Order: sequence, then structure tokens, then C-alpha cells
Amino acid sequence: MPRLSTILGPDGERIDLDELFGPEKAGPTLTGVRSPISGHPAEGLTPARLAAIHRAAAMGDATAYLELAEDIEERDPHYLTVLGTRKRAVAQLPITVEAATDDPEHVKHADLIREWLNGGALDAALFDILDALGKGFSVHELEWESTPQRVVPKDLIYRPPQWFTFDQTDLETILLNEGVTGEPLAPHKFLVHRHKAKSGITIRSGLARVASWSWMFKSFTLKDWAVFVQNYGTPIRIGKYDSTASKEDKEVLWRAVANIAGDCAAIIPKGMEIEFISLKDVAKGAEVYEKRCDWLDRQISKLVLGQTTTTDAVSGGHAVAKEHRLVQEDIERADAKLVSATLTRHLVPYIIAFNFGPQEKYPRILIGRPDEVPLPVVIEAIYKLGPLGLTVEASQLRDRLGFAEPAADAVVIGGRKAEPGSTDASQHGRGPLDRLRHLMSRHSSAPEPEVVDRLTERLAEDAAGALAGLTDEIRQVFDSATDLTDLMARLEELDLDQEQYQAAMARGVALAQLAGQAFLLDELKQ
Repeated sequence: MPRLSTILGPDGERIDLDELFGPEKAGPTLTGVRSPISGHPAEGLTPARLAAIHRAAAMGDATAYLELAEDIEERDPHYLTVLGTRKRAVAQLPITVEAATDDPEHVKHADLIREWLNGGALDAALFDILDALGKGFSVHELEWESTPQRVVPKDLIYRPPQWFTFDQTDLETILLNEGVTGEPLAPHKFLVHRHKAKSGITIRSGLARVASWSWMFKSFTLKDWAVFVQNYGTPIRIGKYDSTASKEDKEVLWRAVANIAGDCAAIIPKGMEIEFISLKDVAKGAEVYEKRCDWLDRQISKLVLGQTTTTDAVSGGHAVAKEHRLVQEDIERADAKLVSATLTRHLVPYIIAFNFGPQEKYPRILIGRPDEVPLPVVIEAIYKLGPLGLTVEASQLRDRLGFAEPAADAVVIGGRKAEPGSTDASQHGRGPLDRLRHLMSRHSSAPEPEVVDRLTERLAEDAAGALAGLTDEIRQVFDSATDLTDLMARLEELDLDQEQYQAAMARGVALAQLAGQAFLLDELKQ
């Protein structure tokens, strides 16, 4: 009988402890169907045999194809390099966690995922997770550990894809090679990542399916090139003997002609002669093979990286390099989003459910450079627009900065302090102009450090320019307005001409920005 526990999965079902913390389920078996000794179908590969391997894979028998995919990585330095470049581009990207909501419980969930990420288990596995780029999918077995504080994956163990097969019903459901028909994968024990280069069934969507053809044609070219160099890379040796030469003399001359290229030395009787004949334009003949290999390599670069600038020096200068870099970033971003989706959908729910029980919403793991506005711009926008009424969730800023929610008993840095003797109600009702005067008076009425003094003087000069030229009637509107929307409505009631209205609104925006700066100076003083 399975030993059930109070640990629940995301579906609310109890988890079998023997299965969760028991021995590995997909380990190697020397005498079974998961042998660590792999075949090498790339040896002596022909077009007909390669086509047969691809047909078998498309029909569900993918063992030979997956072994071939690994084979060509080992045999082709260019394919190995560009595929590794694409994997490492994602494997070294920053990883962040986004809480489901600002609810304290959801923030705790995100903090647990961050704490687990700090252990490095995912960092160590990311490169192997991206093995799916070439083969269409990758499988990792999860080794869970339980402590009094948490239940999390201790390790993500890479399993060779040829140890798995596909359900013959849909050719999509991945099964463990076990028995005759295969064994279904327990979702809390395995992380399956599918990374399709094209739409269609998984086994036909990997890059290796296309790359295998280029590799095979390139291998033929390399063999022909080697034969050409062997035959024409060194001069042709012709030995000459006269009619009086005996059989023994001819054998001596033949050994000399045969060995002189490799040994670079030989001795022959005085009456014999060896002539060296060099072919013209041998280098040009070799260029045919070199150009073909280079062309095939460029096709691999386009297939894997989407461009060739990363691996080959091409003409076009900075503009072409910049364009190709954009292509590389697009592919990197798409790869990172696919891996993020796999982790968020198939790993995070189990970690959270095992520790907090099933949830309606779960945190997200995000891999990649953020597409959002740069942090300095965000901070400046909050600093300038906050006084105008812009509100932002604190958790969003913490997620961007990589900060966790501070614990109740933690020593914290920062936070807004209330002004002694003042309340929100005392500030409410002041117009922008009145608040600006109030804050400026506080800075000008007391000695401050040198930097704050200079900022205050500059603020006073800017404010004087913004206030200059306002009529008493418009100045009263500024004093009584509570925000820019209220100011706009009050100015429209004055029925000003277009130029006066635009000038007044421009001064209103300037004063609002200055009020924000004054708030900052006020905080600096505190």
C-alpha cells in the first residue's frame, strides 16, 4: 500500500511519500532498457539511412534519432559551438520571481521560491534543460528533500532523452522506457521541457532534425577534401630506371618513391632517378571544398542562432552587426520565456502546494533581461509623478529590485517617516502653490548641509521663474487648486485666451514638478 501523507499536490490529492522521497525512478540500468552506453548511428551515415532514421522517429521510434542528435554534437565543432552559445545565452540570464498578488501569503510563496533559487539547483540545471533546443524536449528527474522548514527539490537530474519514448496514441505524451509499453511520468517527479523550433509533434520540432542533413553533407565534403589533399597536396613522385634495372632495383626504387613523402628522405642507386611533379592551382581546387564547408556552417549558424555575425566575419559593418544582435536578442528572449513558462507551470505549483497547500494562484519564475523601463527611469518617474497622485504597488518595485518583503522583526532601512505635528489631513486641501511655498520655507528657514542648501537655492530660483508673470486672479486659482485636474477645471472657468491658458498650464506642470523636488529635499532634511 502506498504511504500517503498530509502533503498535497496542486490538484489537492495526497502524495505518496515513498514515491516522492524514494529511490530514483529513471536511473540507468546496464542490463535494461536505459543503458548509459549509447549507439552511434552517425558512423557511415548515408542519405537513405538518415531518411529512415527520421521516418522511424516520426512514427514513434526515436531512439536512433536521439542518439544521432547527440552524435553530431560530438562530431561537429561548429554545431556544438553555436548550440552551446544559444544555451548559455539563456543559462546566464538573471532569474526573478514575481508574487501572484500583494497578499502577504502570496508574498511568502514568492519568498520561498527565491530562497530555493539561491541554493543554485536551477542554475546548475538550466543548461541541460535547454538540451530540448536540439532534440525537441528534455527530461529532469526531481530529487526532493524535506526539512522542518520546507520541502523543495534538492537536485534536478538530467536524464538522456533516449531513455524515454512516446505514447503511440498521440506521439506527444512522454513515457519512461520501462516494460513493453512505457511507464507514465509522475508530474511531481519529472520536469519535462518542450522547446519547439517549428510547430508539430515534439520529436519533429528539434533543431537536430534539420542540422543532421547539413552535418551529413559536410562530412561527405570533408572526406573528399581529405582525399584531395592527400593526392594533390604534395608533389607527385615519379621514379625512373633504365632497361638494365633488375627486379630488385625496381623494388628499391618503388620503396623510395612510396616513402619519400612521409619520411622526407630516401636513398637510391646512382643510376636511378626520381622526379617531383607539382600541379598548378592546387590551392584553388581546395577552395571548392572549403567554400562548401563554410556555406554549410553558415546554414547551421542561421538555423541555431538566426544570424551569422556571431560566428563569421561578414561585410556590412556596424549596421549589419547591430541588426544581427537584435535577432539574437529576440531568440534569447523567446527561449527564456519558454523555459520560464515550463518552470512556472510544472515546477512552482508543486513547491508551493507541498509547503502551503493547493493555491488558486502561484508565483511566476521569470528568466531574462527585463523589457520594462530601466530602473533609473522608473525611480525618477515615481519621484516626479508620486506627488501628482501616481500610486505603485510596493511589491512590484521589490520584485524589480530583487528585494523580499521584510520580516516583522527585521532591521529595515528606509521607509517614510511622518513629520512631527503633521498629519495627512493637515496637508490635504493645500494647493500646489501653497504646498510649494510651505516646503520651500522650511528649507530656507533652517541651516542645512551644503548639498541641500544648494539644491534649495536652485529650487527657489526655479520656483521664482515659474511664479513670475502670474496675475492675482490666476495665482488665486493656483492657491485653491488641489491637483492638476482641479487646476485645469478652474482655469477653464476663467475663460482665458488660448495663449494665456497654455502658459498657465505649463506653469502648473512646472510647479507640480518643483513641489516633488521640494518633497525630496524635505525627506533629505529629515
